[in-house]
Amino acid sequence: MAAKKLEFKNGQHVVYPTQGVGKIVRIEEQTIGGMKIKLLVIDFEQNKMTLRVPLDRAEISGLRPLVSSRKMNEAIENAKGKAGAKRMIWSRRAAAYEENINSGDPMKLAEVVRDLQRRSSEDSMTFSARGLYMRALERMAQEYAVLHNLDLDSASEKIEEIIGVPKEIDLGAVEEDLEEPPEK
Repeated sequence: MAAKKLEFKNGQHVVYPTQGVGKIVRIEEQTIGGMKIKLLVIDFEQNKMTLRVPLDRAEISGLRPLVSSRKMNEAIENAKGKAGAKRMIWSRRAAAYEENINSGDPMKLAEVVRDLQRRSSEDSMTFSARGLYMRALERMAQEYAVLHNLDLDSASEKIEEIIGVPKEIDLGAVEEDLEEPPEK
């Protein structure tokens, strides 16, 4: 069974695994090393970056069109579930979360969001866990925002509302030393 060749066109929103959602602004031809190569020129407005990907290497690089709304809703439902097993050392779990974030796969992003979300205002979150959570949520929200014609902040809020992150949680709060300063 032959794999279906991906087709890309100007103005199309795409996901590049390590950068998130971008928009193809043009397809250009350049001569590199004496060979004519077609390049997809992708603008990542959020990162203020432009990326050129050879058209014949686009699929290998992980570039893909946006998922369907149905697939995104499945990912968000997955983020509602119970957190996965936490038997690994934090550094290994963090590396696995990082790999999931850089995969660009909505289901893997949802796993990171599910495992790291705070479920009550009493839960604390380390600085590194908060950073991973925010990056995974942002990547999901980028795609959700384009699919539902929302801005990034609204998309993030909507996803957190759907998965049940309580509004009173301050994501800026991180674990601190529990020692109180001596009274004078």
